[in-house]
Amino acid sequence: MPSPKKAKSANTMWGGRYAAGPSEIMGRINPSIDIDKRFYAEDIAGSLAHAAMLAKQGIISAKDHKAIVGGLAMVKAEIEAGRFEFKTALEDIHMNVESRLAELIGPAAGRLHTARSRNDQVATDFRLWVRNAIDTLDRAMTALQAALLDKADAHAGAVMPGFTHLQPAQPVTFGHHMLAYVEMIARDRGRFADCRRRLNENPLGAAALAGTSFPIDRHATARALGFDRPMANSLDAVSARDFALEFLGAAAICAGHLSRLAEELVIWTTPQFGFVRLSDAFTTGSSIMPQKRNADAAELVRAKAGTILGAFTGLAAVVKSLPLTYAKDLQEDKPPVFTAFDSLELGLAAMAGMIADMTVNEAALRARALAGYTTATDIADWLVRARGLPFREAHHVTGRIVRLAEERGCGLEELSVADLKTIDARLDQAALDVLSLDRSVASRTSFGGTAPKNVRAAAKAARRKYLGKAKP
Repeated sequence: MPSPKKAKSANTMWGGRYAAGPSEIMGRINPSIDIDKRFYAEDIAGSLAHAAMLAKQGIISAKDHKAIVGGLAMVKAEIEAGRFEFKTALEDIHMNVESRLAELIGPAAGRLHTARSRNDQVATDFRLWVRNAIDTLDRAMTALQAALLDKADAHAGAVMPGFTHLQPAQPVTFGHHMLAYVEMIARDRGRFADCRRRLNENPLGAAALAGTSFPIDRHATARALGFDRPMANSLDAVSARDFALEFLGAAAICAGHLSRLAEELVIWTTPQFGFVRLSDAFTTGSSIMPQKRNADAAELVRAKAGTILGAFTGLAAVVKSLPLTYAKDLQEDKPPVFTAFDSLELGLAAMAGMIADMTVNEAALRARALAGYTTATDIADWLVRARGLPFREAHHVTGRIVRLAEERGCGLEELSVADLKTIDARLDQAALDVLSLDRSVASRTSFGGTAPKNVRAAAKAARRKYLGKAKP
């Protein structure tokens, strides 16, 4: 069997030990530049902070520092202009940037890597990138909350069936339903914020794993990069990826919330429900059935939850058995995070767009609320409150009323006082009055309840709490 093909020469960035290049297969499996070139801005920011610290500490000269700063600015400009040639042979973003820097400024570029390693460099880049990603997602989650709050305000008094087991349960308002998702997204924002606080420590200066003998100032680089502090242990600094797992965990939970809302939109847009309508902007047609209007945007948001959950599971499997400190397995930490971020950012934007776009059919909502005996609990509550019955007895009496309505093929509100008295003599016109949908929802004034006045007050409070402003 022929031996694998060898590259022509060793990678000069590795130093003098390697006389021959890697095999062709190694040349394919080892590089990460196609993935981590996404770190270019964070990598250059880290290098600028590191160079400034080296100069201040007298480890490199002011002249070399000036050359490095100018050269890195040129490298960044080339990348952003699309003129930079990313080379697979240089493996990753760190070596690509450093190699180009050497071409631009000469030997001074070689002094930039003093007192650091690609191990602490990539850990720093990754934390900076995830921190920025969280900030981006927070803006997207805020936009979704704003769209939900607009719909909550617009339909604060629109009565619809509330469901348990996807069966009509009690009447609620559409605005109240929207506010439930506002709260879910608020918790998602909180989880990401917690993740951001925990990850905001600086690995730079941990070097390969043991720290360095150079007189560096890790607090200075932490301040320059916006970190709260340096990481306390050099071994942990280069090997920890729990911040990425925590990010993916928060992303998976958030995607689950989006998936629940997407599922409801898929159901609500069917003719069988007809609760809402999405415009052409967020639906697609069929190549064979001209009448179709498919809620494909919602279906795709629903599917992305699986992609994001898979990303979390994949990274958890990668890191679960790694001994300290760095291992090449950690090269596989970035693809799931990038995939999850891209999927969640797009899903949040699509959901915010759909919520803002949808037209709510209040008549259909009301008709469905009437159809499911959703005010039955109101009679039971009335019997407890007005007639002093134990709730279990009141529940039994109400069940008989529902059975009578089913036998008659009518709604509860269509029964007469005489009908009610055939069930229990204590029922009268006041009992019949509580069967009104509007009275039912208006009565739910407990904190967090569905009464329209509660919904309007809750929406106003949520705008201040989550958006930092009142409704314009």
